[in-house]
Amino acid sequence: MKRRSVLPGLMATLAIFGIAPRGHARTGRVDRVVVLKRKRVLQLISKGDVVHSFRIALGREPRGDKRFEGDGRTPEGLYWLDSWKGDSRFYKAIRISYPNRADVEMARRMGRSAGGAIMVHGLASEIEHWGPNHYLFNWTEGCIAVTNEEMDVIWNSVRPGTPIEIRP
Repeated sequence: MKRRSVLPGLMATLAIFGIAPRGHARTGRVDRVVVLKRKRVLQLISKGDVVHSFRIALGREPRGDKRFEGDGRTPEGLYWLDSWKGDSRFYKAIRISYPNRADVEMARRMGRSAGGAIMVHGLASEIEHWGPNHYLFNWTEGCIAVTNEEMDVIWNSVRPGTPIEIRP
């Protein structure tokens, strides 16, 4: 008696009906990224629907808006994804358009630099073994970190100019 696997048929059925099994995320263009800092979640939004949701790690001081370079905080507000870095030390990285004029002015009033180089990025090779548990620690300098697999989904889903709204 021949054994047949049902997996190929199941995968084909799921593909026909547009359902992606867990761990096999569909990629496609999204029109907005939303970060919910308090919940430690990054959402990819397409036509008003959340199509992907990822747990994230933030800056080492996760509460509050970024004020100046070196404060360890992740900025809050509306920004844009503006450049891609495939050779980042954090697997892959997409730059966020921080700082805007208001950020620069706030830091200037404090006698500081606003900083920059705020990214959405994957995991560096030395911490890649943290995998899906990376979000248990706020270990970045103000960036937003996801697993490398999740970074691949984001990388393939967003385009330059995609808005990213970072909420408290």
